[in-house]
Amino acid sequence: MGARVLLTGFPGFLGSELVRRILRRPGEPSVLCLVQAKFAGLATRRALELAAEEGIDARRIDLVEGDITLPGLGLEPAAQIARGVSEVFHLAAVYDLSVPRAIALKVNVDGTRHVLDFAETLPRLERVQYVSTCYVSGSHPGIFRETDLEKGQTFNNFYEETKYLAEIEVRRRMAAGMPATIYRPAIVVGDSTTGETQKYDGPYFILRWLLKQPSVAVLPVPGHTDKTRGNFVPRDFVIGAIAALSADRRSAGLCYQLADPDPPTVDQAIRLFSEATGRIILRVPTPIRLAKAAIDHVPGVGRLLQIPSSAVDYFVHPTFYDTTNADRDLAALGIHCPRLADYLPVLVDFMKRHPEIASDAMV
Repeated sequence: MGARVLLTGFPGFLGSELVRRILRRPGEPSVLCLVQAKFAGLATRRALELAAEEGIDARRIDLVEGDITLPGLGLEPAAQIARGVSEVFHLAAVYDLSVPRAIALKVNVDGTRHVLDFAETLPRLERVQYVSTCYVSGSHPGIFRETDLEKGQTFNNFYEETKYLAEIEVRRRMAAGMPATIYRPAIVVGDSTTGETQKYDGPYFILRWLLKQPSVAVLPVPGHTDKTRGNFVPRDFVIGAIAALSADRRSAGLCYQLADPDPPTVDQAIRLFSEATGRIILRVPTPIRLAKAAIDHVPGVGRLLQIPSSAVDYFVHPTFYDTTNADRDLAALGIHCPRLADYLPVLVDFMKRHPEIASDAMV
């Protein structure tokens, strides 16, 4: 076999597809997936499915139980398990806007620190591939560049804050000489060709609310929808970008914002939601504080809408994400971000066929 890669975040939505892409690299690499014990059964099934779908030896996907919140990742004996690993993909995190701070710190910050500590022990380490998020920007107004991080921003939730703190740690290690690349996806949605997704969050909260209503649907709308933007990216674009850039030596030391370079305004996004769901939307202008307070404190509102108050902040998100590095290097690799208008109907069709999917994060 060829190169050996360590990956966290399997069998998650992004991690599962990234394993597939890594296995397609030349030289028959193998992937060592660090898996939480409670997801061991699901991971085993998914690994066998991937091997069958790709027509490869199942031994190229090696599962090991561990925990990023523990020093040494909870691996025993760590040195033997990591033997031959030359590349680390760190995707594992709590992707939940409502996560309590203590849990977010433990998983997103301490977990990242432990992965980096582990990577530093690897004698053959060539690169750490770290998946951050565009929303390390917090509520920074205006343009947020790929070179930006510490801008005195405030944060909407503990997910944003702890991913920011984790990226600070990654950049500190990079400054000390660790070879790494940072990827910052915007709001990740389902596959643009199949609609497949693992959970309904982000824009799905709105789409699900619209689909529950008759042909004329009511939607509370805070903020100035013609001035703010919603930045959505499909899974296949994000994973395709990470897979291609991670295999390119020129990406070492860089940060890539995997975002739509020309995102729709919230107003345009609502019109697209209307068309894709077949609903005429009656907008009810609602101050953001009132909207969040009603969801959190008025009996029955949160249960009716099934939209968490933490998601409302993104109607008034003031940040525009510069994608200079991503546009330049992905164009050279033949990869471009698809437009929301072109794949939103596919996402809605998948939702209609799979009402059983929930919005809970894998924790």
